[in-house]
Amino acid sequence: MNLLLNEKLILLYARLFLAFSFLSAVADRFGFWGSVGEEGIAWGDFQSFIEYVAYLNPFLFDSLIPSLAYVVTALEIILALFLIFGIYLKESSFISFIMLLLFALAMSFTSSIKVAFDYSVFSASGLALLLFLIYYKEKNKLA
Repeated sequence: MNLLLNEKLILLYARLFLAFSFLSAVADRFGFWGSVGEEGIAWGDFQSFIEYVAYLNPFLFDSLIPSLAYVVTALEIILALFLIFGIYLKESSFISFIMLLLFALAMSFTSSIKVAFDYSVFSASGLALLLFLIYYKEKNKLA
């Protein structure tokens, strides 16, 4: 297998599993993986996710929390689809990086940095940043 094909497969792997991570988190919010309180389930329903968003963002007005929860959920679905289908890869990987970094920082400040490391949020944000760098360089070579 030539190096170019290997690079394309590696990038596809990185994109798909970053996207599947987003979709898995969304599925958890809507109870597709299981119910609230079951082992391995972070939220189990959307109300629990809204409560977690409130916990991570204590500086926001309570009235903004549900909207933020819906916006983040929609953004994760859109970013996942873009990553899967190879649409706006530079932009979607950069937005993924920013969103994941903000999430990791919020987790670090409200819980502990250990929690952010345990859930590999910094690692995921690093992967998104690497994807951005690759697609940024690729796009600028062609321009």
